[in-house]
Amino acid sequence: MIWVSREAEVALMFVGQMGCEALNFVLKRIIREERPKQMFGKGYGMPSSHSQFVAFFAVYLSLFLLYRHTPILPNPRVISWFLVLGLCTGAGAVAISRIYLNYHTPKQVLAGIAAGVFCAFSWFFTTRVFRTSGWLDWALDLQFVRYMRIRDLVVSEDLHEAGWQRWESQRSLRRRDHINRPPSKSD
Repeated sequence: MIWVSREAEVALMFVGQMGCEALNFVLKRIIREERPKQMFGKGYGMPSSHSQFVAFFAVYLSLFLLYRHTPILPNPRVISWFLVLGLCTGAGAVAISRIYLNYHTPKQVLAGIAAGVFCAFSWFFTTRVFRTSGWLDWALDLQFVRYMRIRDLVVSEDLHEAGWQRWESQRSLRRRDHINRPPSKSD
């Protein structure tokens, strides 16, 4: 996703997600709480890594959509809240499934959610400082970053809508060219 989009925000979110995973790795080895007795698997259960992962993902993206992303669309707040609801519903479903499938206790899942939410808020604040201090602009001006064509458009532009509009205009041109083309001798 980072390589395809070349978006700084996607890379920043990925770094935060990996930091959240590293915290989970450390916490599991410090707490050393076993999984539920019905589960015959390896590894410690506290905190739930799946719950922590999806909590970070849902909360960080929700914060991005509500406080950082400023697309020029009709009713952007309604769309953002609709997406936030979907993110939180998906994260909740994953968390509940961990209990239902006996991979974790409710306490392990709640601890994972709490750690994921903490990481998301902490990383969102950190990236805000990174942006407002000018560090991100500095990093984007580095020669190797420019060579890789890393950009920071997603904050102010709806890339989905921009891509759609570009595709539609190219499609219209192709159709117009096809209609205006003189018939070939084989026609």
